[in-house]
Amino acid sequence: MAASYPLGNILFLDIETVPQQASYDALEDGWKELWNSKSATLLKYHGEETKESLYPRAGIYAEFGKIVCISCGVLQGSGEQKKIALKSFAGDNEKILLHEFSTMLNKWSANEPKFLCAHNGKEFDFPYICRRLVINALPIPQLLNVSGKKPWEVSHLDTMELWKFGDFKSYTSLNLLAHTLGIPTPKDDIDGSKVWEVYWIEKNIPRIVTYCQKDVITVAQVFLRMQGEPLIREENIEIKG
Repeated sequence: MAASYPLGNILFLDIETVPQQASYDALEDGWKELWNSKSATLLKYHGEETKESLYPRAGIYAEFGKIVCISCGVLQGSGEQKKIALKSFAGDNEKILLHEFSTMLNKWSANEPKFLCAHNGKEFDFPYICRRLVINALPIPQLLNVSGKKPWEVSHLDTMELWKFGDFKSYTSLNLLAHTLGIPTPKDDIDGSKVWEVYWIEKNIPRIVTYCQKDVITVAQVFLRMQGEPLIREENIEIKG
């Protein structure tokens, strides 16, 4: 299916999200009550936890979290010489980074059919971005907006969905899929569960950007591997400001 899409017309992306506050205690009373209600359901499956200890996971919910980084990658060239150009939008001000990302996306997708690709993007990255755009009173770019579209009109690709081959019973992480396909993944950095700590305690956004960009590269490599395409060589990875 995905082999019919021109590789240069796909924007690979990944997002990193964190809770809106550094800790449960920092929440205003109204938000505490709402998190208490939300976490009550989660505590059924995490009996050893508390509403306070669960709060670092709040970043995965668009209502309680925010985006601190969106990294993107576009393939250029073909065969063994293909390259990937990376660009990230990151910072403390979510509205600014979302505006900058949307401006880029609208410009990039203006002339010919373009596609977005992420791992579990249809369930997480794409809807999360849309929800946070609405919360920040920003318009949703046409390429992200699925409202009123038929399924075959939505230009979203998902490496996890492609790997399922119609099987909807299980979740396969990006790291597991990459390892299964023989694609090297970085072992020297944080994982998703540590992003809140790196952001709120270390206050190290550049480290989050590096982690996010590595995931974009892995998503692109997985997609290429599934299409029978040569992988991107390390020397052909270009990071733009």
